[in-house]
Amino acid sequence: MDTWTPSSWRERPVLQMPVYPDATALASAEQRLGALPPLIFPGEISQLRERLAAVSRGEAFLLQGGDCAESFDEFGQEPVESTFRVILQMAVVLTYAAACPVVKVGRIAGQFAKPRSSDTETVNGVSLPSYRGDIINGSDFSASARQPDPARLLQAYSHSAATLNLLRALAQGGFADLREVHRWTADFVRSSPQGARFEELADRITQSLAFMEACGFDAARAPQLHAVEFYTSHEALHLQYEQALARYDERQQRWYAASAHLLWLGERTRNVDGAHVEFLRGIGNAVGVKIGPAASADDVLRLMDLLDPGQQPGRLVLITRMGSDKVADRLPPLLRAVRREGRTPVWCCDPMHGNTVTASNGYKTRDFERILQEMNGFFAAHAQEGTYPGGLHFEMTGQDVTECRGGAQALTDERLEERYRSACDPRLNGSQSLELAFRIADVLKSARR
Repeated sequence: MDTWTPSSWRERPVLQMPVYPDATALASAEQRLGALPPLIFPGEISQLRERLAAVSRGEAFLLQGGDCAESFDEFGQEPVESTFRVILQMAVVLTYAAACPVVKVGRIAGQFAKPRSSDTETVNGVSLPSYRGDIINGSDFSASARQPDPARLLQAYSHSAATLNLLRALAQGGFADLREVHRWTADFVRSSPQGARFEELADRITQSLAFMEACGFDAARAPQLHAVEFYTSHEALHLQYEQALARYDERQQRWYAASAHLLWLGERTRNVDGAHVEFLRGIGNAVGVKIGPAASADDVLRLMDLLDPGQQPGRLVLITRMGSDKVADRLPPLLRAVRREGRTPVWCCDPMHGNTVTASNGYKTRDFERILQEMNGFFAAHAQEGTYPGGLHFEMTGQDVTECRGGAQALTDERLEERYRSACDPRLNGSQSLELAFRIADVLKSARR
């Protein structure tokens, strides 16, 4: 750590970063960001790390979900509230089933950058820079929209600040009151099988609260029933943005990323010699790493040595994304190697990214059954190796989109175009997300028995 500074990443190979045509404008945007207040504070970061430490010990479960890439155009109360509502519902389902706390982390208030497999996109013989998320350029296929614009960094900060303000109000201002659990269901979910099943669960919770009050428990004075802890996260892709929002905490005498509670590295940016690993190794936040099927045990252990040399509880989240057809073969050797070294990271499953396919009509989609298969394979591998399956990481929205096939709604290729709104990857809608929660709950309940 003696050689680390917030800018030391600039001396390392950089991948998945835009090339700005105006270096002066970029430097000006970075300077302005550096003078703005932090979005997240050290005490909040420390609290999340304590909660994740409990997950690593098998005393809690991590639920991390949200948009694949947030959009400036869809900013507003309804999208944020709908996503928050579904995560609340999923957390209640899992808490009831597993009888343990659920740590709630959103892919929100900063998830504006996306890695791409190619630097350019070609349409009708015209090649332009790929869309890399609203923090960098626009999704419209035009030369002006696709040019990286430093002003978007300040827009991303502004949107993140407003979203965080709303999330804190929702989490602490009464919306998350467990006595209002019946009001959390969106109209389009309410009429689905998942909506009916959630209403049954809500009835049981309401009856339990009434019973406790009859026994003398004062629900009105129990803060745990009226508010929830909710944390934010995003992929640490745009390093100029992250560096500009890095802050030094005098009390803890260390740097932290003030853009989110938790930052993660993607499969494309976890090179041990790369710029992204260099930046994340020096901050005090909880850090996640996506682990794909090509990762070896040596790769994982080397990353752990760099990102968590002190083996601090709650510091590291390993997010596996193997694919439904590979998880049974590729995950157990990694679990075995990490356990053999005495390491206890949080193990989390991303069943989305390894299961992306192209539908017959050209839409990028994901099959609900393959998502379930990878999730089941994740739990089975941990049961086999005697390790704890600590959480789930997924892309979702509370809105009524049609982007992933299958589920109880039985969405087909033909129906994808009805409400396909994602600018990047397909997301589970509110009904599919709740269905997934009930499936996970059944697994956790069986494990508890």
